[in-house]
Amino acid sequence: MKRATGNREQGTGNERPWRFFDADGKVLGRLATEVAIALRGKDRPQWVPYKDEGAVIVITNTDRVRFTGTKGEKKVYWRHTQRKPGAVRKHTLRERMERDSRAVVRDAVWNMLPKNRLRDRMITRLKLYTGTEHPHTAQKGPAA
Repeated sequence: MKRATGNREQGTGNERPWRFFDADGKVLGRLATEVAIALRGKDRPQWVPYKDEGAVIVITNTDRVRFTGTKGEKKVYWRHTQRKPGAVRKHTLRERMERDSRAVVRDAVWNMLPKNRLRDRMITRLKLYTGTEHPHTAQKGPAA
């Protein structure tokens, strides 16, 4: 008995959906939670934990995302250059948003993804833009 098998190129209905998010006025953590769930594919009925079947995510207006409380001044990002003593660099959330708001949103989503081999592949499907314009206008998908 022959068994029919298919893959994405044959159009079996497993094509990756495109999801569009507008970050204007949304709280950073709540947006990152929604995006992480869509990147994993947990919002789809055929989700399994060992496959990377999530959507391609496009987020616009990352510079207009907001935070609750006093996180802008009190949340601190630390890094170390590993070269000499006293080389600790720290930046507040507000400073990082002024420098590159896309990195702040990416890091928030990155930390909400599972810590395994699939995370590197999932984060490559995250497309971030500071304004409303993006080059993915030909793709169709629901706006969230």
